[in-house]
Amino acid sequence: MDKPVLRADARRNRAKVLAAAEEAFAVDGLAVPLDEIARIAGVGAGTVYRHFPSKEALFQAVVLDRVEQFAQEARDLLTAEDPGEAFFDFFKRVVQQASRNRALCDALAETTGLGFKVSAGNDFRAASQALLTRAQAAGAVREDIDGDDLRALIAGCLAAERYSLEERHLVRIVIDGLRTFHSTCTLRNKK
Repeated sequence: MDKPVLRADARRNRAKVLAAAEEAFAVDGLAVPLDEIARIAGVGAGTVYRHFPSKEALFQAVVLDRVEQFAQEARDLLTAEDPGEAFFDFFKRVVQQASRNRALCDALAETTGLGFKVSAGNDFRAASQALLTRAQAAGAVREDIDGDDLRALIAGCLAAERYSLEERHLVRIVIDGLRTFHSTCTLRNKK
């Protein structure tokens, strides 16, 4: 069964609610009341409930939306001039943005019990794998890393970011470990 097409004003309100919820959930997690999300979005509580029958449904929609944005970013980078730097920039951006949001950390690590749609995770995995494969073909990333390793490394970096001290150098160390010997020497020579 196809989803009903939303009117333009309903689409705008839904987008406002998702943006407000992303902001609120990132700070307060599931403890934030739906009325507060409605206030931040500038809509009535009824509007929130019309689009999302529960706080959990809204929470899931926010996380799915962000995972889908990451997948789209990875697909957009598939045409970048420097495949290695595109891959490493994407890796750093995902870790930096997701480390600020517990729900996103859990979704990317697939440890959440909220039953996230498989398609969003599959899209993210496929797009990040394509970015990895392209960087490997260019000789920028070690060839003994696959998509499962990449997902595990992202999950590990997310944990490291959440629990490390202010310097946050651990992601840089992981990235240096992903580089091929040739690309590491080239990077050192550029400095």
